[in-house]
Amino acid sequence: MSDSRTPQPLQLPAADATRDWVETRTREGLDGVRALVEALRTSPPADALGVLRQWDEVTLRLSNVAAVGSLLSNVHPLEDVRTTCEQAEVAVDKLATELRQDRALYDVFAALDPAGLVAGAARLLDKTLRDFTRAGVDRDDATRARLTEINERLTTLGQDFSRNIRDDVRTVRVAPERLAGLPQDWLDSHPAGEDGLVAVTTDYPDAVPARMFAHDPDVRRDVTVAFQSRGYPRNEPLLTEMFALRHELATLVGYADWASYDAEVKMIKEGPAIPAFIDRIADAAAEPARRDLDVLLARYRQDVPDADALTAADASYYEELVRKEQLDVDAQLVRTYFDFTRVRQGLLDVTGRLFGVRYEPVDVPVWHEDVAVYDVFALDATAPLGRIYLDLHPREGKYKHAAQFTLADGVAGRQLAEGVLVCNFSRGLMEHDHVVTLFHEFGHLVHHVLGGGQEWTRFSGVATEWDFVEAPSQMLEEWAWDPEILGSFATNAAGEPIPADLVERMRTADDFGKGYQARTQMFYAAVSYWFHTDRPADLTSAMVALQEKYAPFPWIEGTHFFASFGHLGGYSSAYYTYMWSLVIAKDLFSAFDPANLFDPEVAGRYRDRVLAPGGSKDAADLVADFLGRPYTFDAYAAWLAR
Repeated sequence: MSDSRTPQPLQLPAADATRDWVETRTREGLDGVRALVEALRTSPPADALGVLRQWDEVTLRLSNVAAVGSLLSNVHPLEDVRTTCEQAEVAVDKLATELRQDRALYDVFAALDPAGLVAGAARLLDKTLRDFTRAGVDRDDATRARLTEINERLTTLGQDFSRNIRDDVRTVRVAPERLAGLPQDWLDSHPAGEDGLVAVTTDYPDAVPARMFAHDPDVRRDVTVAFQSRGYPRNEPLLTEMFALRHELATLVGYADWASYDAEVKMIKEGPAIPAFIDRIADAAAEPARRDLDVLLARYRQDVPDADALTAADASYYEELVRKEQLDVDAQLVRTYFDFTRVRQGLLDVTGRLFGVRYEPVDVPVWHEDVAVYDVFALDATAPLGRIYLDLHPREGKYKHAAQFTLADGVAGRQLAEGVLVCNFSRGLMEHDHVVTLFHEFGHLVHHVLGGGQEWTRFSGVATEWDFVEAPSQMLEEWAWDPEILGSFATNAAGEPIPADLVERMRTADDFGKGYQARTQMFYAAVSYWFHTDRPADLTSAMVALQEKYAPFPWIEGTHFFASFGHLGGYSSAYYTYMWSLVIAKDLFSAFDPANLFDPEVAGRYRDRVLAPGGSKDAADLVADFLGRPYTFDAYAAWLAR
């Protein structure tokens, strides 16, 4: 199955030829999978390693069809292409479910003798057998048939849920004079329409500045309500059905509930450990949260003297006022240093130096003219490690958040790792918050590429346990806060670098609110967990109850944030993973010297022991290999308390 030739990147078609290309790729890919599987059933290789290699080829071909479908259904400008790609995803999921429930196929693997297999192959065999049993291969025919129905319906529900969020862009129309406070470049790019009003959409480049800077509280509230109402009411019945089907699936294969089923393959291992972790973080954050909320409320009362609380509609605005007036950080001044084009190049320069790679732009067909493409090379190498695509600005029909998508999994000697960064940033000046987000998401991308040299598809790239995958990205955010690093690319219109003392004040200002932001994250994590375990009939009421228990800001009547909480699709009951990963990220970062973040010894060790192995080891072992000890809660607790 291996090939000594240098693998070549995938050649994408022209945008108007994509639909036929996807249909052909899907048909040929799945036909090839069926032929390989039939051979495994009827005349498998004589040795265990041969069986595993043939199965890995099945995995790779399924991955190739699924990856293209998932990416292009979220980014392609043509609706018919997006629909075709969604159909490809459905076809892959249906076939994958069939294979995992195929008793004859399972018997081939169950009969293998693992003696003599090297560690990677033995690990693959263990995980493959576990996949079969988790899919219900050992259940009776009626149960397996029902599991197939559930999986097919869950795929459709997930696509409908995501599509409703993606397509539900709401608009608040506002008189220009009511937008006082917003940055001038934003105002210049938002002229009034024929009705004399300015359109403020719920896309991030509109909604975030409006909520941060508009002096008019009614504008902030209207935009917040619109933003937190996306996907409602259409997504509520979809979610209710999704939670019920996930619970049924889990119980059919012997688990107490979906969270227990899902947690088994994560670092946390057990479903009930999730609410325990949520409460541990919430308790640790309680005092820092109260301290900063008191400051925020005191500032709010200067404008609203009789207020006893403020909501999320006003939180961002008053955070900015506190940071400006008390911590001497003006976000509008800060953003003048972050021109998108310079930030993008700075990101490539910083990560290239840190990870010992270089990026060479390539001119190849892409799905939209906004997309920039680079081949990634190890320094002094002539053969690329992989290819990255950067699709970083909003447009109609495109995924609305920020994420890394796989285009191709990297497998040594067979296929290059190719990943895509899909974000929604301004084309002009960026909030520093968005710069941090860009670094974060790029962390996933570089993990995908550097971890793409595996022998087995199953372990390629970001293939660790799901509650670890955010840790490398969260750690990379630290490089977007270093004064010297920012000074290398963050310059204003006059070419002056951002002052180091301003960056230090920004860091102090960013620490403001971290306690109540942690509580907010635990509110989201609680929604993610309890919606799946309790399966409430009234999602809004259940959300409000959890908000009262965990969140720092009260519910705004008429909002239904869960309807656009996209992580309920992919992360399901496991949104806790962001905070779990952050605990590990803080510990990973403790190995770096803040005075020398590019130390080649530490950076190289991190690259080689945490990123490059992909999923070939358990995440806890990767971390211990790098730190020289098991990870602890200590670094996170110290950061939260200070």
